[in-house]
Amino acid sequence: MFDDTELRTQLIDTLVREGWIATGTIEEAMRTVPRHLFLPDVTLEEAYQDKNVPTKTGPDGECLSSASAPHIVALMLEQLQPTPGMRILEIGAGTGYNATLLTHLGAHVTTIDIDPDAVAHTRKAFERVGIEGVTLVEGDGNHGVPPNAPYDAIIVTAAAWDIPPAWIDQLTEGGFLVVPLRFRGTTRAVAFQRNGDQLVSRSVRLCGFIPMRGSDDGEIDIDLGGNVTLRHDDDQQIDPTALETVLDQPRHVVWSGVQIGAEPLTGIWGRLAVVEPGTCRIAAENTAVRSGRANPPIPMLSPAIVDGDTLAYLAHRPTTPGHSELGAYAHGPNAQTLCTRLNAHIRAWDTDRDELLHITAIPHGTTPSTQSGRVITKHHITLILEPTASD
Repeated sequence: MFDDTELRTQLIDTLVREGWIATGTIEEAMRTVPRHLFLPDVTLEEAYQDKNVPTKTGPDGECLSSASAPHIVALMLEQLQPTPGMRILEIGAGTGYNATLLTHLGAHVTTIDIDPDAVAHTRKAFERVGIEGVTLVEGDGNHGVPPNAPYDAIIVTAAAWDIPPAWIDQLTEGGFLVVPLRFRGTTRAVAFQRNGDQLVSRSVRLCGFIPMRGSDDGEIDIDLGGNVTLRHDDDQQIDPTALETVLDQPRHVVWSGVQIGAEPLTGIWGRLAVVEPGTCRIAAENTAVRSGRANPPIPMLSPAIVDGDTLAYLAHRPTTPGHSELGAYAHGPNAQTLCTRLNAHIRAWDTDRDELLHITAIPHGTTPSTQSGRVITKHHITLILEPTASD
């Protein structure tokens, strides 16, 4: 039986070895701060697994809040690069673990959560650990915390579909906003830096978070029947009536010749979001997969593209042990054409599998510094997505 120090050492050793932690001060903080004290309702072994831990569920069993997996915590700290003396606003107190890490790193932290249970949990955790000096606020994080502004950095610990004006207004010039941002059915942890009225990405990484509560989201779900759903953004010209029976039409399949192992497919999704205006997300429940109605490689989270009354989505088939070939499934009048387009994007990704994505966020009414790239219009901001060259 291992004690908490041994379990924590094993976890952090793994995160360092896998590249999630690269900065010495962040490594030291995560080796020092006892995560289990923020998760009193789980075992020591569970507290030091690299998994998210649900801390509150709804009446239907849905997860309303959770402690992020340690590798995600490390990822966002590495993006933020906190230094002593920084004034940091955390949107989403969670369990208090992240605010404690930031405090250990020398930051002056204000943390806010909309959920009174999360605030109470965090307050008790601070008492157990003996953390003082953190300003803990119950309220809607969309409005920030004006009395303590401006902030050198803002870190958001729930998936945000939009960037409200307060987050930019309360950020210093040159300050950082690290936010799990949802667009085109996917979520990326984006480290933005404020440059005047706009935000410019410095790093973009795959992540997964529970959606932020209290937000005015613009995601729309289309029921394709048989427990298959298509999710798109409200600025896209996608007609749900044109897709009502699309999966009832014959399936076309074209294989790309591109082989994959266990690596993530995020770079394909990023490329599609830049190039294809109809990029979205397809989700198929187990019953739909078993019946053959839809078979995306990651059933609940795979990229798709829509063009009018035609739908295409990523496909895969096993080849050698541990490897698959990627391709495209498509339904609708232009299925063959859409298969060809999707496979062209897969082959382009195969030449460089890094996530090559640059994002600029511009408040409405502000003139963008760049006119190129894919424009995504949200309620408060406009995103401009551009491909970037690898190093």
